[in-house]
Amino acid sequence: MPAVSRPLLTAATVSYAANCALGAAVASRRVDTSEVRWIHHAVYVSTVLLTAAAGAQLAVRGDRALWRLLPVALPLAVIPWRSARSRGHVLLALSAAPAYAAALGAAGEG
Repeated sequence: MPAVSRPLLTAATVSYAANCALGAAVASRRVDTSEVRWIHHAVYVSTVLLTAAAGAQLAVRGDRALWRLLPVALPLAVIPWRSARSRGHVLLALSAAPAYAAALGAAGEG
């Protein structure tokens, strides 16, 4: 699938990357979100919704990239239950990166 026909998958991946970057910036104290703590949660919800929409679109098209995207479901489902201050939260969040990359790489292969 050409890049123009995979906007949901691209948007989901960008949302995921933005949320990881925001989380890293907050954890390293380069950004203070104490007054707007909800922003990280809002980007997480955006990531989940965009990923679900991208998965649905890939499924409807019969695109094999769906199988590459499916592994992100577990980290996205479990991460709200891990303390944001724990190393496990960070590792869980980062564990989705290879699946997003693989899905983008496989999109359109058939």
